[in-house]
Amino acid sequence: MAANESISIFSSASLAVEYVDSLLPENPLQEPFKNAWNYMLNNYTKFQIATWGSLIVHEVLYFLFCLPGFLFQFIPYMKKYKIQKDKPETWENQWKCFKVLLFNHFCIQLPLICGTYYFTEYFSIPYDWETMPRWYMLLARCFGCAVIEDTWHYFLHRLLHHKRIYKYIHKIHHEFQAPFGMEAEYAHPLETIILGTGFFIGIMLLCDHVILLWAWVTVRLIETIDVHSGYDIPLNPLNLIPFYAGSRHHDFHHMNFIGNYASTFTWWDRIFGTDSQFNAYNEKMKKVEKKTE
Repeated sequence: MAANESISIFSSASLAVEYVDSLLPENPLQEPFKNAWNYMLNNYTKFQIATWGSLIVHEVLYFLFCLPGFLFQFIPYMKKYKIQKDKPETWENQWKCFKVLLFNHFCIQLPLICGTYYFTEYFSIPYDWETMPRWYMLLARCFGCAVIEDTWHYFLHRLLHHKRIYKYIHKIHHEFQAPFGMEAEYAHPLETIILGTGFFIGIMLLCDHVILLWAWVTVRLIETIDVHSGYDIPLNPLNLIPFYAGSRHHDFHHMNFIGNYASTFTWWDRIFGTDSQFNAYNEKMKKVEKKTE
């Protein structure tokens, strides 16, 4: 009975979204995107698309999303939005981070990306334009992937903070007490694999088209670079997402090496009380701000 009611609710929601979608004006970018997609299919093999295409998408988007935070350090106006104002970025740290990133991306992540083609072949994941899901279905599946990844990240991240293993693996990621966007994937190779597994679980369960791989990469990179940015920007659209953790939430974790273990949402930290010190810190800061007014 309950299952039937749930199915009915989801069906009604799906019909409502389809109706709203039908009222929206035609996307002017759809036709150029369709032509580019079909050109790619006609000129490259599935292996090239799944492997080199995925690598290019990751590298271009990663450093593109890092660019605003990188430029903020040169803009005096943006300094008031930096969370840890007493710990500015340094060229030395950024260069060190960049070198480790290149190693992780090409020596750790690329071999994992090579498995994408075999995954799509084994599960008959389509590449064609005709079966590409609508935007709202992509968003729904990306949200599902985010919930799955966030759950995996919370428990495995918390485990990596265990005193017996912290210094061997996760300590590298905490080398920079004041995070910056490019540092999002600065980690020990084992951590890249352990926490990165959460990214692939959602894909394995929810993927119905190769475009979801790239859509989920995009969403995940936007999120992880934002929370590592070190800046709390007003009117950040990501903060409109219910239960979104945000940069202050994760910055506190880097500042104090404890609590706030989730990657995207706040519910696991709330359920297990691992955000208590963060909440106390926020209350303290509010009192300080009131006194200075």
